[in-house]
Amino acid sequence: MAESLRPFRLRGCGSPQKFGVAAGSLRGLLRKGCRLLQLPLAGSRLCLYEDGTELTESYFRALPPQTELVLLGPGESWRGCATDIERLLAAFCSQQGAVVEAARRLLTDERAPHRQKLLADLIHNLSENILAEDKEDDKKWFEGLESRFKNKSSYLRHSCESRMRGYMREVSGFISNVHPAARDAYRGILDLMADKLKSVKYNGCYFDRREEEESARLCTTEGWFSCQGPFDRDDCPCKHSINPYSNRESRILFSTWNLDHIIEKKRAVVPELAEAVKTRDGREVNWEYFYQLLFTLDNLKLVHIACHKKTNHNLSCDKTRIYRAMKKTYVIS
Repeated sequence: MAESLRPFRLRGCGSPQKFGVAAGSLRGLLRKGCRLLQLPLAGSRLCLYEDGTELTESYFRALPPQTELVLLGPGESWRGCATDIERLLAAFCSQQGAVVEAARRLLTDERAPHRQKLLADLIHNLSENILAEDKEDDKKWFEGLESRFKNKSSYLRHSCESRMRGYMREVSGFISNVHPAARDAYRGILDLMADKLKSVKYNGCYFDRREEEESARLCTTEGWFSCQGPFDRDDCPCKHSINPYSNRESRILFSTWNLDHIIEKKRAVVPELAEAVKTRDGREVNWEYFYQLLFTLDNLKLVHIACHKKTNHNLSCDKTRIYRAMKKTYVIS
């Protein structure tokens, strides 16, 4: 009784092109493959594309339909999908763009999760252009951004400034919750905070590679950023890190990271500020302490979105720092 035919995907050792071939036995598949790829039957053999395992008749019978196989001619070898990766890397020095494009084509037709991860990592690493700063040197990084951004630091600095402006709007928007008698004092503190933010350019220097002394507090001068959460553990359990200067994909992914207030902005800092203004009773509100909590790395940490703890942090402002001693004035008679 003739064995039923099963379909397989077959390719040669040196070609990405695949062919559909149906056979009921290993010998039959080998014969058809050699005829199709014009290889001699003597000395040829079949192996798995994924890991290079050479097929036997019993192993062949256990294979599911549509398994991807490689037909090897005499003297040829195959060590699995890593062979494709090695071939791409060998061309890297002189043909980086072509290598990335070839890897993308392989990825679109790839189904195995492990091979997908290898190819995706390869594309990401070969697409990096970390040292480039200006638009002329890495035009792809700037795709989708406004034309006014001429270098990477200016865009990331703008992103940080925008975030700080957003925090300031939230503090200003809380004024409707402030006791009417204390609103003028609250506005006065808002003005002081706004002036200080303007004087330091909305802390955008934290994300500027050229401001080495400042940016060293958050990242290295090469632009690497590490996740600093969750706040109640020693460090990020997943060891998240990213360099948004490296390529467009990293720049977009970095935009999903959060600046997390350790003492929460909405639940703790802003309501405490409003209460301090209301109950100051002749004391001077230490607005610079609240400024530090709202806008600086004293209370902000950079976290991957998966490590951003959304539940209540259950932390409060330091009661001993809410007010400060009034400056004494002396009258000379």
